[in-house]
Amino acid sequence: MSLKHAPGRARVIIESLTPTVDGGKYPVKRVLGDATEFRVHAFADSHDLLTVEFCHRRKGATDWVRAAMHEEPGNDEWTYTFQPWEIGLYEYTVIAGVDHFGSWRDGFGKKLTNGEQIHLELLIGGELVGAAAGRAKGDNQQRLQDYEKTLNDTTLSDRERIDTAYSDELYWLISLYPNTELQTVAPSCLLMTERHLAAFSTWYEYFPRSCGPDAHTHGTFQDAKSRLHEIDRMGFNIVYFPPIHPVGKAFRKGKNNSLTPSDTDVGSPWAVGADTGGHKDILPELGSLEDFQSFIDEAARYEIEVAIDIAFQCSPDHPWVKEHPQWFKWRPDGTVQYAENPPKKYQDILPINFENEDWENLWHELKSVFDYWIGVGVKVFRVDNPHTKSMAFWNWCILEIKKDHPEVLFLAEAFTRPKRKYNLAKAGFTHGYTYFTWRNTPSEMREYLTELTTSETKDYFWPNFWPNTPDILHEDLQVNNRAAYMGRYLLAATLSSNIGIYGPAYELMDHEPFPGKEENNNSEKYELKHWDWNAKGNLKNEIARVNEIRNSHPALQTTFNLVFADSDNPHFLCYLKQNWDRSDQILVVVNMDWEHTQSGFIDLPLEQMGIGEHDSFTVRDLYDPFQAEYTWQGANNYIELNPHFRPAHIFKVKRL
Repeated sequence: MSLKHAPGRARVIIESLTPTVDGGKYPVKRVLGDATEFRVHAFADSHDLLTVEFCHRRKGATDWVRAAMHEEPGNDEWTYTFQPWEIGLYEYTVIAGVDHFGSWRDGFGKKLTNGEQIHLELLIGGELVGAAAGRAKGDNQQRLQDYEKTLNDTTLSDRERIDTAYSDELYWLISLYPNTELQTVAPSCLLMTERHLAAFSTWYEYFPRSCGPDAHTHGTFQDAKSRLHEIDRMGFNIVYFPPIHPVGKAFRKGKNNSLTPSDTDVGSPWAVGADTGGHKDILPELGSLEDFQSFIDEAARYEIEVAIDIAFQCSPDHPWVKEHPQWFKWRPDGTVQYAENPPKKYQDILPINFENEDWENLWHELKSVFDYWIGVGVKVFRVDNPHTKSMAFWNWCILEIKKDHPEVLFLAEAFTRPKRKYNLAKAGFTHGYTYFTWRNTPSEMREYLTELTTSETKDYFWPNFWPNTPDILHEDLQVNNRAAYMGRYLLAATLSSNIGIYGPAYELMDHEPFPGKEENNNSEKYELKHWDWNAKGNLKNEIARVNEIRNSHPALQTTFNLVFADSDNPHFLCYLKQNWDRSDQILVVVNMDWEHTQSGFIDLPLEQMGIGEHDSFTVRDLYDPFQAEYTWQGANNYIELNPHFRPAHIFKVKRL
């Protein structure tokens, strides 16, 4: 075995740097302001002291910012807490080496204590300083040379030379010029720092085309503006539009996904592309580009951001089909197989072939779609079915975009197997849809949230909880039951800091399913709807109340501070969320039996709450219109919840 490239002179071993994602291949994700403790094992042979430095820099920068790590007593573990100063992509690593001067000085002190001869030791120290001077430049080189002379100058008193050896300035100067050939450098890793909206977002999806004055008149961006005041009142900070591009006519779908549309059917907006343009164009019926920008400006006045759907698939009418036929997989009969997700069939959509030989031009064109809409003013994207596109493409595309636009957020609509879902998060997607919709008992919910908040996925996968979408109407919501609708929304809103609903279907409890499917009957995906936005019995005020609580309490503005509490009633889901100093503690108890009153005792994690076994404390129900307050003592407390009156308590805990 050749030793040519072996680090034979480097004696420090570096192990187990955390957090990292796949050894640094993908970024760890944090939000601006988050302080992250990095931990590493670093050790060497013998008894020499070590220097262990945490090094970081913005991706693309030349120079590292270096900071000494703190040694934990007893087990060769070193820590450093890093708080990024701006959003964007960072690199970090650990550099460690033997501290030869520090080790000498430590041994020198012991010999002084024992009364040993110091002449030779001072000369050895002088050699170490001289070696550092040889690596230094400018004024620092001269200063080190002066220190070397002092240590070697036998005409000086021992006291003067000893004081020089223990000079803080000398130790600092030497630390600036280590012998890099003797250092061990850990592989560099990535850290993505996102803006605050990435950590805390409340999405409201609606179709602008259904905002017209009646069911027969196509809505516009101007019409959609009229909904912003109410969406703001309900407490949402992102509005999300399904694709706003021209809709294809070839194989256009009719109502309820039928294959026989009428002349007046508007088709599915996910069938992107027509003779009026493709992914960089707007459906003419919605208005102009200027109209869309005016909508963005109006939303901004409410401090609401606008997200649009990017669906990388094409109607047979899309310009790409003619201009770039090599991007599609053609069959022997001269057609392209339409998209399928058995048993679902999408006859109006052609998938893109990511295995084509012109893949580089394809990648650049797809990225340019995001670039175009970023230029228009869109900073948030929901991406349709990203798991059916190249994973390598997403990793390249998102990181390239974030170099210039670190503020841009991406939501992955990927209802797929866990490893695919998690790889999309590693590749750069800010949020991901989840299995929340299909976790329907307290035990299922507890198991799933434990995975999301305590496993290694928490460093890269940020869940976004949606009780419904235009594609999904779970059987829990296929009944006219306010408790189920409010209970599911309340669960989403207090378990996850990123949530969304498809409205106004949700707040109006549009519960009629298509027979035999988890989908709405007469789906808005395929037709214009005329909603009575103020229909009697709507849930707008209840949703607004929950969102107000979210917006007012920092403990609910992160996902990964979740602590479950036990109960003797299997229908109760109980959990605590608190901020870092426990000044805001929120206890949630949900009765997940949407039909029947349930009662029982909950067992609170008092130690986690900073409350003694015999201490009294108050709990104030923020969800109660009257905000009833109770005084409790001890861990075990009685709860009774009638879901038709109120499916949950959201308690503000206050220590007395």
